[in-house]
Amino acid sequence: MEEKKLDVNSIIGFVLIFGILIFMFYQNKPTPEELEEQAQQEQVEAKAAQEENLNKVVTAETPVLNLNDSTAVANYKSQIGAFGFTAPSDATTVLENEVLYLKISNKGGHIVEAKMKNFVTYDSIPVYLIKDGNASFGLNFSTQDNRVLNTKDLYFEPSSSTSDNNQVLSLKAKVSNNQYLEYRYEMKPEEYLVDFTIRSQGLDRVMNDSKPVTLDWKLKGIRHSKSIEYENRYTRLTYNHEDGKLSKLSEGSDDEETEEDIKWISYRQHFFSSILATSEPFKSGELVSKNLVEEESRTFGFTKDYASVLPLEVKGGELSKNMHWYFGPTDVEVLSKYEDLGLEDSIPFGWGIFGWINRYVFTPFYAFLSTYFPYGIAIVIMTILVRLAMSPVTYKSYLSQAKMKVLKPEITELGEKYKDNAMKKQQETMKLYGKAGVSPMSGCVPAFLQMPIFYALFMFFPTSFALRQKSFLWADDLSSFDTIYQFPEGFSIPFYGDHISLFPILASVAIFFYMMMTTGQNMPTQPGMPNMKFIMYLMPFMMLFFFNNYASGLSLYYFVSNLITIGIMLVIKNFILDNDKIHAQIQENKKKPKKENKFQRKMREMMEQAEAQKKK
Repeated sequence: MEEKKLDVNSIIGFVLIFGILIFMFYQNKPTPEELEEQAQQEQVEAKAAQEENLNKVVTAETPVLNLNDSTAVANYKSQIGAFGFTAPSDATTVLENEVLYLKISNKGGHIVEAKMKNFVTYDSIPVYLIKDGNASFGLNFSTQDNRVLNTKDLYFEPSSSTSDNNQVLSLKAKVSNNQYLEYRYEMKPEEYLVDFTIRSQGLDRVMNDSKPVTLDWKLKGIRHSKSIEYENRYTRLTYNHEDGKLSKLSEGSDDEETEEDIKWISYRQHFFSSILATSEPFKSGELVSKNLVEEESRTFGFTKDYASVLPLEVKGGELSKNMHWYFGPTDVEVLSKYEDLGLEDSIPFGWGIFGWINRYVFTPFYAFLSTYFPYGIAIVIMTILVRLAMSPVTYKSYLSQAKMKVLKPEITELGEKYKDNAMKKQQETMKLYGKAGVSPMSGCVPAFLQMPIFYALFMFFPTSFALRQKSFLWADDLSSFDTIYQFPEGFSIPFYGDHISLFPILASVAIFFYMMMTTGQNMPTQPGMPNMKFIMYLMPFMMLFFFNNYASGLSLYYFVSNLITIGIMLVIKNFILDNDKIHAQIQENKKKPKKENKFQRKMREMMEQAEAQKKK
């Protein structure tokens, strides 16, 4: 019987293709003068983009009121009518605990700065979710004297207090001492969730309840990762509506939806989220997401532009709405604390059974391992245990391949015998499989059974907060790609990137040898069909490009997983399976009468009819 051998020519071809591509791209890289000119152009474009973004934010706000100009203040009070009772002030109030820092402005009464106190970006800057005017919040409403106002234009009077060790900030836009619109913030110790209430008192004769009152919340996602394209891939608007249904706007293009019964809205920025939640759902909402990232950039600072417009119900001429702000990590350990709001569902675990495996198997399992082992070692241990658990499936797959290998000489003989009659060749081949008790699809079933595991892990590594900024060997961040070489600025290989990652190279090499062992010698080449062996060798090469911009933890998993699988298969081949015994068993199966099921009989009859028709 034919032994599996390493196809040296294919390996040489594999290496040469990669070498030629690298050489071509390197030869066409820009000159130093072109790089300098391009860098200057990028700086100009970045500055223009920042100015444009700033202008966008400024145009969303009212002109800055000069509080020292008495005429301007008088004109402002004349424009806002009864709400001019509150004295204008540009002061801010800070609410902070052990994990969260919020700065709230008297103008508009909204949050103008939200900072994570325990996390930093890739370049060691504190993580900000709101800063420098990237967000706005306000209520649009009409008054009895036909004015259309937005609370962003109103000044609020602050009042701080405490309640059961909680910090409370009340901001009131007053019409009189006893008539006002109130924003109330309550921050608990060591919590990312802040209670937020909007209510009015004595405004039944001021607000026009025949006109709609809408809540308008906008935010531009601030960049936190070294690759803005990679971060943007997992930056998305997610929302809970219609009694628990989860939906998302597009992550790669502009998108908008109008929905009903919205319980919460999450402006996810990969590993951090800004969420507005309520126990009593909003009756409807208009949601918008605009993609701001067109290509990889080392300077651009924003990922997506989010906007939501939500109606508030006026009862008896008054407003009353209890809500919650969440500014914090997209971490299952943190979000699971708010089970009553269902905020844990905002994490992108994946869909269907894949998400279930990720959420209830891999996430808690890895959390358990990482409490006892370093994060990279925990991945290796988890990989070993997963592969051992899947070893029976690997055994079934390899046994099927061994049987097919034993039958290969007979299949080749049939191919020669009926080379001019494809129908007869197929008929006789299936008859041989039936007599030998071999199914050509039996090797596909184990691979199919492993797909939920692979996809669940594919979603686990890029979105697991536990891996964020955790290093292992040369990888600085297991939740992002590792970099062993950064190409000069301005030079990038299409579909590959502007860097070289080592873990994807190791994973691709391991995949290559795994495929050599499994299907390398059994893959047929039909006349008129593409060279399947070449396609098989091309796959690791494609995976090299694919994994180069994905989480290094994922590449580490695939590398270790394929090494373990190769080891398991070598053990099966050399110590468990005996080709002679398999051959003897197949010959014994041929002697046994084979009972056809209905499907097999129907297929045989159809093929015989087709053969008879062909002869006629």
